[in-house]
Amino acid sequence: MPGVADDILLSERLEAEAARLTLNRPAKRNALSIELRDAVSDELDRLATDEAVKVVIITGAGDVFSAGFDLREFETAGQDPAFERDLWASSDRFHHCCLRFPLPLIAAVNGPALAGGFDLATMCDMRVAAETAVFARPEAAWADVLYRPLHDLVGGALARDLSLTGREVGAEEALALRLVDRVVPADELAAESLGLAATIARRDRATLVRTKQKFIDTASIAARQTLDL
Repeated sequence: MPGVADDILLSERLEAEAARLTLNRPAKRNALSIELRDAVSDELDRLATDEAVKVVIITGAGDVFSAGFDLREFETAGQDPAFERDLWASSDRFHHCCLRFPLPLIAAVNGPALAGGFDLATMCDMRVAAETAVFARPEAAWADVLYRPLHDLVGGALARDLSLTGREVGAEEALALRLVDRVVPADELAAESLGLAATIARRDRATLVRTKQKFIDTASIAARQTLDL
């Protein structure tokens, strides 16, 4: 499949009834700009109704999964109220498209997952990490953090630790803490995540949709704005 949004996001159809979305701003460490968030939201909306897809993998181009939101846009938002409204509307839509996506999402974390990139990984149902992956919330020093998905994933004690300290967690510690499900060498990440997708896709699509809805219902993800999550 061709890339979308001028190749800022690559969308591919894989074997095993899977699709892969690749955040494609490697020169910007795959920062989640409004444009990239909207591209992810648009493509998830499209894949949600594609009967040939059972599972979606999200990864990053280059050696970084995502460094988080594009901080330059917050500088612009501070001077432009209309842009600020667009920024938060894009953010709200992006988070809810991920959190309420009706099929399994796998994060193939190919490198550092920081701030909003960390959040994107936690919003997926499973995480396969390269040995080079690092997780951290540096924004905890100056901004609100997205708490609910992380709490749902690892529980209150660890979620509070990471949200209050902003400390870095390497791949092996992340595995020990159950923040990720598997750790593999970087050159095996694509194959490992596809193998996991193939295992999940052995179930029929309707069953996967019903199972995923149970995840969503249990997490009580309502129509909250980003900063309320």
